[in-house]
Amino acid sequence: MGLNTRRLLAVPLMALAAGAGLVVAPGAAEAAGVTATVKVRTTLKTRSGPSLTAKTTGSLRNGQKVTATCRVNGPSVRGSQRTTKQWDRLSNGSYVSHAYLKVSRTIAPCATRTTAVKAKPKPAPKPKAKPAPKPAYKVGKVRSADGPVNIRTGPSTAYPVKRAIATGATVQGVCGVVGAMVSGTVRSTTQWNRLSDGSYISHAYVVTPTLHLCPGATMKPIVAPTPEQFIKAAVPGAQKGWREYGVPPSVTIAQAILESGWGRSSLSVTDSNYFGIKCQGSNYGTLAKGCHVYHTTECDKAGKCFGTTGSFRIYADMASSFRDHGNFLRVNSRYKPAFSYTRDANKFIWQVWKAGYATDPNYFTKITTLMASYNLYQYDTWK
Repeated sequence: MGLNTRRLLAVPLMALAAGAGLVVAPGAAEAAGVTATVKVRTTLKTRSGPSLTAKTTGSLRNGQKVTATCRVNGPSVRGSQRTTKQWDRLSNGSYVSHAYLKVSRTIAPCATRTTAVKAKPKPAPKPKAKPAPKPAYKVGKVRSADGPVNIRTGPSTAYPVKRAIATGATVQGVCGVVGAMVSGTVRSTTQWNRLSDGSYISHAYVVTPTLHLCPGATMKPIVAPTPEQFIKAAVPGAQKGWREYGVPPSVTIAQAILESGWGRSSLSVTDSNYFGIKCQGSNYGTLAKGCHVYHTTECDKAGKCFGTTGSFRIYADMASSFRDHGNFLRVNSRYKPAFSYTRDANKFIWQVWKAGYATDPNYFTKITTLMASYNLYQYDTWK
């Protein structure tokens, strides 16, 4: 192969190395090196790097010939030939200060060595929390020749009245359930419309687009339980709550009666929530299965009304609600004194009320009256 051919091949090879971003190819001067003579009184130490603090790799005697391949800058050294920051890399890869070398020509700078650095991948963006879906409701208009229409906590005239609205008012119907038969101004029907705040109005007084059957509802009418039926259904969950958390069953049952209106509140009918326990943000604990956001309207003392929301826990059944009630009291430190009386129902509820569970000054009396009137003490498991 001729000289010209060798030169043509050398250029593309160097370009390829540089383009790879790994190493810059050495220049001709560095590859060839420069012969230098050591000038010292005794010996000159060679080092692993261009510094007096670098590890010693060997020594050179005065007058010894070495080959310097290139130069770099390092700490300044005053030697036999000059004072300089230049350090020379020798053909064996070690370094000596240029202050002790006699050379015939300039030593070329060492090529810059760079390592390709991969860019760190950007962390995947955190998924944005999806806003809670707004309930899909249909606006209906109340039509009544019988005066104001009652909106109740459940789909029957046996349920407590939550409020009353006049003819011409609008309501937000979410879905329908089968309840007590009502003969109204618009029609006679067993359909009751569940509103966006969880309350119910008889479809007999509402003109509205078609509503779908509420999730989990059946075509059988929902009948409010009798006191005997309510207590019988409540006992298993209340007793399990005592075994797990220490709340006397008689207390749990009496509180559920008072706070859910014998299971007729919209929270208990719709979500099996018998104590009005709320979600903390999106957290509903380990015993509930989700949150239900109720949209309501409140008015201040000046008569100005505004929309607001409340997020309440949803339970699979009554027993889950009762167990969560026990857990709620147990994990809140304010109720800790009550758990010194897990086998004394009256003292237990007195401590709970005293800790601020309810603002009603007669709350303790109402609960103990229910416990005595319906002999709820008989369900206290330890007896």
